[in-house]
Order: sequence, then structure tokens, then C-alpha cells
Amino acid sequence: MGGTEQARAAAVIGAGPSGFYVTERLLSAGFRVDLFDRLPTPFGLVRAGVAPDHPKIKSVTRAFDKIAAQPGFRFIGGAELGNHYAVGELRRRYHAIVYAVGMDVDRELGVPGESLRGSVGAAEFVGWYNGHPDFADHRFDLSCSRAVVVGNGNVALDVARMLVLAPEELAATDTADHALEQFARARVCDVVVLGRRGPLQASFTTPELRELGDLRRAEIVVDAGSTEIPVNDSSDPTRARNLTVLREFAARKPRGKSHRVELRFLSSPVEVIGDGRHVRGVRVARNRLDGARAVPTGEHEVIDCGLVVRAIGYRGRPLPGVSFDAARSRISNCNGRVTTAGGQPIVGEYAVGWIKRGPSGVIGTNKKDATDTSERVLEDVDAGVLDRPDIDADPVATMQWLRTRVPTIVTWDGWTNIDRHERSAGAESGRPRVKLVRREAMLALSPSGGAP
Repeated sequence: MGGTEQARAAAVIGAGPSGFYVTERLLSAGFRVDLFDRLPTPFGLVRAGVAPDHPKIKSVTRAFDKIAAQPGFRFIGGAELGNHYAVGELRRRYHAIVYAVGMDVDRELGVPGESLRGSVGAAEFVGWYNGHPDFADHRFDLSCSRAVVVGNGNVALDVARMLVLAPEELAATDTADHALEQFARARVCDVVVLGRRGPLQASFTTPELRELGDLRRAEIVVDAGSTEIPVNDSSDPTRARNLTVLREFAARKPRGKSHRVELRFLSSPVEVIGDGRHVRGVRVARNRLDGARAVPTGEHEVIDCGLVVRAIGYRGRPLPGVSFDAARSRISNCNGRVTTAGGQPIVGEYAVGWIKRGPSGVIGTNKKDATDTSERVLEDVDAGVLDRPDIDADPVATMQWLRTRVPTIVTWDGWTNIDRHERSAGAESGRPRVKLVRREAMLALSPSGGAP
């Protein structure tokens, strides 16, 4: 990295797992790294996306804490690209910019009635019960007896499970207080999870699927006919294991539980039905498989319900000043190097995580992806491609500039105060933490320091 030369500086935009993993790699290569996030809190979907009853998954933040303790690291919370600062301003102060913003826009079904009240995306619903500040004031009508969840991935299972967990099960989690109150009054006792293809095409992970069988107050219902597929039809061991679990569910006898979750395959919503304002049901087309492709049979049925949650994937949103591939809903890039619409690399700009490759994989998937992107950065360092910033990249000067744009920047010390407050509040009620959901409350706990 060049003897006595001043350390190169990188700005990583997005403090989720991908952002932390690429930060770790760059720090180890001698970069100073400022890790930005538009929220006052770090960890992205680990904080605001992982289901509250999955604390083991959230324990990955311990590794992120160790990364944050390394020399050369700074957290710049509450600062949003395009709102508080521009890409061009970053280019003048950093040798490299890495976009790690993820994807947070729900894909739509594209069917009539989708905009009715009671028809929502999983990002909104999951963000609401996880205490994401953007969704803290949202309200959902949980007075209906049946909800339909559209999708065959882990997010769909998370939503279904949260809807039928007993209040005492939720009470021991870090579910946001406003959501705990609504779940306690909820009347949803029947959840139907729809998948347009068969069980072998579902993208559940096996532990997440098996977990449904242990729900305290909910039966798991699976049509035995949908599992009549030879296991050797799948070369994917995960899908073969899933099929085994589904067969176990299908063979179960009713246990007299008060709630139920039904996994219904080969079913596609074609219309959300309402009374002009609110959801009252879903019209579903029955499918058959032609290879791995779902083909309508012409048969339809109506499932009465008062809540529809679509969990069919996410799209990225364009960032101001950043090359974007609208067709793929992600940043234009080639193996992590951001490119123009014509495919030419843009010097010093990189992408990592979902916004680079699309919404796939689990948290650990982002570690390899971050390694790949950081290798592109280091290749460009070795090739002498990265330009020196034309403004002094001194960390003190950079922070002074940032504070002219965002006087309320939350540093890592500020996040530590927020974390300590939440954990202390949780300890009083036997919970991991009680989340703050208002930016104002978070900022009140953040010191005004920030010198490196």
C-alpha cells in the first residue's frame, strides 16, 4: 500500500452485514473506512429484518462489534446519500466508494386489488414489528381471522410464524412494543402461505421450515398430495430435506391447537378482492408444473381473508448519482465494479451485497460476496487505477465537513449509548432489548463528539 503514504480512505454506504464484511476486508488491507448509514443504528436487516424470535441469528453482531473496534473505523449514522451529501462530494474525499445499501422495496404481485388496505409488502410488515423507524407509525388490521402470505421463502415463513406466536412467546423477544400491543389483540388464527410452484421449488431453508412444527399453539397443515414427489427428483440436498419435513407435516394428525398455518403449493394469486376499501379475500389460480414452470390449470378458488402480505422478493432503489440497472433493480456493476449503462467501469466505485447481485442467500452469503468486491478494490489499488482525492482526505477535515451537512451524526459511541439504553430497558422486563423506534429518541442518546 505504499510505504509512508497516507492511508487510503474508503466510504462504505450501508451498515448491514455486507457493509461490515467489506469494511473488515478493507481495514485489513490498510484502508481507513467510514461506514455510513441513513439510520442512527447499524446492522441493517440483522436489526430490522431478522425475526425477533431468532436471537441466535442476531448474535452475528458480536463479530461486527469487533470490526468496529479496529483502528481506522468510523460509523457515520443518520447520514443519507442524496439527502445530506452527494456522490461527487464523496469522490473528492475518498479513494473508493462501496455501495452496500441492500434492497428494501417489495416486489408487487401485479394483480387487481393489490392496493387495497390490508394488502401490504413484507418489508413494511417486518420493519413494523422489528421497530424500523420508517414503519413505527404504521398500523395493521389484525382483527381478521385469516391472513394470506404470498411467497415461498424464509421471509414468508417468518411472517406466518409471527402471526401465530403466542403472546408469551413474543413477550420474551425484542419485538417492538407497538407491535407487541397489536399482536396481543390480534384475532388471526389461520394463516395460508401460498407458493405458485411445488415444494421442490420453494426456497425455504430446512431449519426455518422445521421450526414451524414446534409452534406452541399452531397446527401445520400440508396437503399430502403436494408432497408425492420422489426425493431423487431433486439434486439439491436442501430441497430434498425440505420435502422430507413437509411429508412429516402432511402425515401429522390434528393436535387440537387453536391456530393453524397451511402451506399451500401450486397456487397463484390473480386478484385481491375487497369491499372497495379493504381486503376481503384472494382469488387464487391452481397451477400444475411443466418441468419447474408453473402453468395455470384454469381452476380458481377464493380464500376469504382480511390481510394479505406479499413476500415475493425485493427490488433495489436508485441512488442519486449512482449508475442503476432498472431492469434488474440493482446497481450496474461487473463483478462488483460499478459500471456505466454501457458497461464501462467507473473508477473508484463498487457494489456489494443484494444491491450488487440481487436478493439471494443468507447473512453468511454476504461474507464471500464482500471478499469478491474487496478484491476488485485491491486489484485497482495494485494497478494504480484509484485516483487520489482532490480534497485533503484527513479524517478530521472529513468529519468537520460531514457535520456541516449533518450536525446530528451518530458515531459508534452514540450507537453504543443507544444499545446500552435498549439492553437496560429490556433487562427490566426479561427481554434482550426494548428498541427505540424514534430517531429523535436515538439522537438524544448520541454524544456530539466524533473526532477520530
